Amino acid sequence: MSETTENKEQLEEVNEQISEAETNGTETEEQVELSVEEQLNAKNAALEAKLQEEESRYLRLRADFDNMRRRAQLDREAAEKYRAQKLLTDLLPVIDNLERALQVEVSSDDAVSLYKGIEMVYKTLIDATKQEGLELIPAQGQSFDPNVHQAVMQESDSEKETGIVLKELQKGYKLKDRVLRPSMVSVNE
Repeated sequence: MSETTENKEQLEEVNEQISEAETNGTETEEQVELSVEEQLNAKNAALEAKLQEEESRYLRLRADFDNMRRRAQLDREAAEKYRAQKLLTDLLPVIDNLERALQVEVSSDDAVSLYKGIEMVYKTLIDATKQEGLELIPAQGQSFDPNVHQAVMQESDSEKETGIVLKELQKGYKLKDRVLRPSMVSVNE
């Protein structure tokens, strides 16, 4: 039984005693004063119980508010940290195409100047993406890690250990600690 219920019952008993005393007319002044004191004590106990209940409710609401504020702060930090993710993901094919263009052998003077222009654009783009946190995932010669590598082939090389990446077929990138694109690799059996 809760304190509030007990206090209400005590208050009802006191009220009944007062009404009996009034009807009987035999109670003395001391007994009436005592019953008034009991009535005040019961009211005081009821108010204290209600105060404790409200304090408990306040503390729960305060804790909920603090948790909500902390979650919102973490969400804002994550949004700021990974704000460039969509743009960098969209630029990965551009980087791949520029790298393919730089693999072409050139011989004429016009082609050499065009090659140098593409190379300058590529370096500028790579520098800008590095400033945003884009990192190349190392692959060739590394142990296969399914978190950052995607095995698309298996080859056999007796000189190397099992599970070592032999070839990188497509470069992989990550933004800070998130993988944007895993490296496509060939793994030693």
